[in-house]
Amino acid sequence: MGEILDRSLATLTSIQLPVYRGQYLLMQVWQSQISPNSWHPAPCSNFRRYPVAQPADAPYRDRVARIRDRDACPGALQVHQAADGALARVRLPGGVISPGQLEALAHAATKFGSPAMELTSRGNIQLRALTDTVGVAEIAAAAGLLPSQTHERVRNIVASPLSGRVGGMTDIRGLVAELDEAIQTEPALAELPGRFIFGVDDGRADVSGLAADAGAHFLYEATAALLLAGRDTGVRLDRADVVPALIAVATRFAATRGKAWRIAELTDTTPLLGQFTPSAEHGATWPPISRPPVGWLPQDDGRITLGAAVPLGVLQARVAEFLAAIGAPLAITPWRSVLVFDLDEGVADTALRVLAPLGLVFDGNSPWLSVSACTGSPGCEHSAADVRADAAAALDDPADGHRHFVGCDRACGSPPTGDVLVATGDGYRLRTPHP
Repeated sequence: MGEILDRSLATLTSIQLPVYRGQYLLMQVWQSQISPNSWHPAPCSNFRRYPVAQPADAPYRDRVARIRDRDACPGALQVHQAADGALARVRLPGGVISPGQLEALAHAATKFGSPAMELTSRGNIQLRALTDTVGVAEIAAAAGLLPSQTHERVRNIVASPLSGRVGGMTDIRGLVAELDEAIQTEPALAELPGRFIFGVDDGRADVSGLAADAGAHFLYEATAALLLAGRDTGVRLDRADVVPALIAVATRFAATRGKAWRIAELTDTTPLLGQFTPSAEHGATWPPISRPPVGWLPQDDGRITLGAAVPLGVLQARVAEFLAAIGAPLAITPWRSVLVFDLDEGVADTALRVLAPLGLVFDGNSPWLSVSACTGSPGCEHSAADVRADAAAALDDPADGHRHFVGCDRACGSPPTGDVLVATGDGYRLRTPHP
């Protein structure tokens, strides 16, 4: 790891950090030269020229589905056919990913699709323009990213990503792992919609504002509030009861949801509480957070976490390989950023100076933190514009608050706060109400 970073540093420290608009344009030129599957291809690119291959003898042949008559939320096995080809979404419970797993996904993206990996608003990773979805599934499985074929789309857990390292009421890392295991071992939860979210907030109020369907918000080190759709039910849970309670709520929802995809769509959530009795005032909510933790973050144990925002959530596979080369634990956050944990100061300093010229953002005042976008054209057939290009151009015209650019009224990836701007073909309109 040290040799890779040192060689990279020697090359990259002489590069002047580009201005925001210039950075985007340079990325366009670079990607059009090295990859026909880039997320912003040259005008002559044609994603549809690539057939989707599915080897007949692949072990995941029966699981990788192209047509669905129920929940269309994609996974690593049940993919979505986008305008630029197949799209696979790999779940990362709590956003946790090892260096080897990130390197494996970067390899899969480069070998079988676009090297432009997408970070989602739930802390997952998407691969686009795939030509061999079975090959991607096999790589993900070999890396330990598909522990359950039946439950792979429902392992949606957002959790305070800095927990156990920087602040927080309590360390929830063990609970997240326990919750993930419990989800996989409950057969009924295989029927949950792919967009159902579990949430665990360590008390710092960073993820409770995301309004997860079934959530726990720690009020004290060993006591948590049970949340439904981001709202306090008044039920108080001992730490040992958090995972069983979340599983119970999700199981009841799976059995009674009817046509509802999310708990917020239910008119009455009381039946989901079952045997749990409120013992405190109910109804409290937490404001959503829209900006990720970025920069040099001292840990409680004296080591360093590096927080890197990823412009528009697009992480190039080559940059992912540099991140993996550091050899440290990683997390993808719900704000489309990356955290690199447990670094000595010297390693953190070298890594920062290597990664910043590659386009990652370590400046908490960067305008990149105030814009986001859906995929847009040409990747999405529903989009009326290249919204990522327009979002990048908007950096030259700062505005108060966060702006999310979308290509249609579905408003994919919209954060819980800020303006959502919908492309009309000749400009943008403010979407009301907020998604």
